[in-house]
Amino acid sequence: MTATSQNASALAPVFVRLKLSLIKNGLRQSGGRRAAYITSAVLALLFAALQLLGLIALRGTEHAGTVTLLLVALMAVGWTVMPLFFPSGDETLDPTRLVMLPLRPQPLVGALLAASLVGIGPLFTLCLILGSAIAVAHGAGAVVVAVLAVPLALLVCIALARAVATANTRLLTSRKGRDLAVLSGLVIAVGFQFVNFGAQRLGRSGGLSALDPVADVVRWLPPASAIGAVDSAGEGSYGRAVLQLLISAAALALLLYAWQRSLVKLMTTPDGSTLAASDASRKESGGKGLTSLLPEGRTGTVMLRTLRYAWRDPKTKAAWITSLAIGLIVPVFNALQGSGTVYFACFATGMLGMQMYNQFGQDTSAFWMVLLSISSTRDAYLELRARAFALLLVTLPYTLLVTAVTAGMLGDWTKLPEVIGLALALLGAMLATGSVASATLAYSIPQDSRKNVAPGQGGIAFLSILGGMVVSAILCAPVIALAIWLHVSGNHGSLWLLLPLGAAYGALICWAGLRTAAPRTASRLPEILTAVSRG
Repeated sequence: MTATSQNASALAPVFVRLKLSLIKNGLRQSGGRRAAYITSAVLALLFAALQLLGLIALRGTEHAGTVTLLLVALMAVGWTVMPLFFPSGDETLDPTRLVMLPLRPQPLVGALLAASLVGIGPLFTLCLILGSAIAVAHGAGAVVVAVLAVPLALLVCIALARAVATANTRLLTSRKGRDLAVLSGLVIAVGFQFVNFGAQRLGRSGGLSALDPVADVVRWLPPASAIGAVDSAGEGSYGRAVLQLLISAAALALLLYAWQRSLVKLMTTPDGSTLAASDASRKESGGKGLTSLLPEGRTGTVMLRTLRYAWRDPKTKAAWITSLAIGLIVPVFNALQGSGTVYFACFATGMLGMQMYNQFGQDTSAFWMVLLSISSTRDAYLELRARAFALLLVTLPYTLLVTAVTAGMLGDWTKLPEVIGLALALLGAMLATGSVASATLAYSIPQDSRKNVAPGQGGIAFLSILGGMVVSAILCAPVIALAIWLHVSGNHGSLWLLLPLGAAYGALICWAGLRTAAPRTASRLPEILTAVSRG
């Protein structure tokens, strides 16, 4: 055994214990955080178990190979982009934290890979890969190949994610790189919508047989080629199965080598991305013009600060741009396909309404300055109200625009008033629940562009957004029930009343939510500061 392998074998358990300790210590911080993490873990594992059973049920069906191959390929794509643009990772996987330690890159790669296998995400992926292998494994030879293919496919996914993340660490931690990531994240989000609409078209075009040519290509691409090897062995093509396994193994070796090279470069090359800001970047661009349009006092100041965060902070900008784009794409694409409805315009309102959640998280450690300006429930109410006003400056005209465009494309102008009323009621409900969630379920948004949630707070973020959306839908029930009753009873001439009623109801719910959230915010300022400062 070489010295390098000895170092790797000694280092891997240390990193695994480190990750387990980080998870355990994060759960000890509060009972709410522990409950949120456990709940999200149970839900994720339950979904994984259902997916596993569903894949096993595909065993013996005509298109089992096509489904499993494409599923593994999509998982590989997800592992590539998720660490860059969505919540994931922890301190053990951030190589910039290890630069000053006396660690050689080769054993470090093995240790980081071992630590990467610990977590809900890898376990979820393992369940899907295992189910895919079971679905196509027929015969003893296929079972033997599956024993090698399942861990190989999992390691390729993990190594792909870590290699891409490490190679882009410097880019994503620079200011220009974070701005570029905004565009990349938007492209990925839009790409998912194209996949969604493609799936809808597939369902109308005669079934999964249309994907067989795609699967024939994907079965030779790692890590799907590992599952393709199981399928080939089940058909008796052992030579092809060995070749497909070798393709995945070669891909793993290349990814580990690329990951190691990136670590060497990252740990030995000076970081020139954090240059001092130029004088031009410190100048205010159009600040006086914007200030003149806002109300005076605390309300205008907070609105201006919120809008500047949305424009300057890469994370906040990414969330806004993605919401604006996806909110327009969904109703417009459905209208182009002839299967849409004007009611899809409410989706755009919901996408922007989600920006109200975790309002204090975007402040990160700078929230202490906001904390110093809040000394009473009245101050907290004015702070939250101003942030809601800033969101309304964009959301209200955007809602009207998307609704009008969708109605025009469908030629259904008669539904425009009622849809706007429903959208405004939904917006008011999301502003209300977002205010309460910001006070009770605050979480940190780290400056590291590869993470949107600090380690250990993913469950809090999940419950905040999902719970807020469910409660918002419940709060909108009276307006929705009124719309349904007017349609069922044939009172179509009275549907225009939903516009003023929806606007008034949304304003009332928003006011009630702000009033409810204000005392909670004022009494929980230290807890909120601790939660949002973790990044």
